[in-house]
Amino acid sequence: MTDPIADYLTRIRNAYMAGKKIVEIPSSKMKMSMTKILCDKGYILSYKLVEGQPCNTIKIALKYHPQTKVAAIKSITRVSKPGLRKYTSVEDMPRVLNGLGIAILSTSKGVITDKEAKELNVGGEVLCYVY
Repeated sequence: MTDPIADYLTRIRNAYMAGKKIVEIPSSKMKMSMTKILCDKGYILSYKLVEGQPCNTIKIALKYHPQTKVAAIKSITRVSKPGLRKYTSVEDMPRVLNGLGIAILSTSKGVITDKEAKELNVGGEVLCYVY
């Protein structure tokens, strides 16, 4: 696999489209940071790190609307790719869905959202957009 972040996002997207309640993803520090942000912002219910013999995995409980069964994440798209990295400064920080969505960035302060990056006055690589 050449792009583990794109694989992570695709597994979440496919699980939502299939109506799954739980998805398992191979673990890394970057994926754990992104999962923590998705949980803190309310896009997923919960997550758990499962330590296994060949590799650790992240179990993610997906979130749906109770009555209508509509997924909490409408769109989750990769922005910066291995072939073309996308960086942003504080002044040019992207606004996702006019502030309703979030952009996840990899900065010198760690993996954070666009709003946190503005507060910390740091720019970085734009990993993905979520809304």
